[in-house]
Amino acid sequence: MNCEKGKICVFGASSNRLDKAYTEAAHELGTLMAQRGWGCVNGGGAMGLMGAVSDGVMDAGGHVTGIIPKFMVDNGWCHSRLDDVVVTADMHQRKELMLQSSQAVIALPGGLGTLEELLEVLTWRQLGLVSLPVVLLNTNNFFSPLEQLFQQCVQQQFMKPSHCNLWALAPTPATALDIIERLLSDGLPPVETKN
Repeated sequence: MNCEKGKICVFGASSNRLDKAYTEAAHELGTLMAQRGWGCVNGGGAMGLMGAVSDGVMDAGGHVTGIIPKFMVDNGWCHSRLDDVVVTADMHQRKELMLQSSQAVIALPGGLGTLEELLEVLTWRQLGLVSLPVVLLNTNNFFSPLEQLFQQCVQQQFMKPSHCNLWALAPTPATALDIIERLLSDGLPPVETKN
């Protein structure tokens, strides 16, 4: 199955110590992406939600491009099933290539690395450096506290109200893909300049 619609960049945890609800949602997302004709771009890791979404895509006949820094390959962290692996010099090049290769971004639950990737792409969107739909898959309400923090940023004027258009929250994998497909079809909502 080819990537007839393009590729979605998926950020997500690399931990294997997670509630199975997170792993199941990640695998379901990968399966649905392949069934709907989407390819996946991710960090190339074998474990956690990153591995689960890759397995979901590949189990359903889809294509995954893993973009992974050399030091992670050297540590044995690269997913062995991936046919398409791009090895980068560092983390910065990895993120840049992941976004350049994608039509949209989905953030799965995760720790510092996932949150850093998410906040960077939202910042780039706010500054007009990228124009990709960004969806947060809110499994087990994982991202709800972050959404509350963003609302507090607006209330206390660290962000403008339209900056909340930089992302969308999705309760299920199917909804996440519905939102992305709608935004790619209808266009991204307007966002005010930073200042």
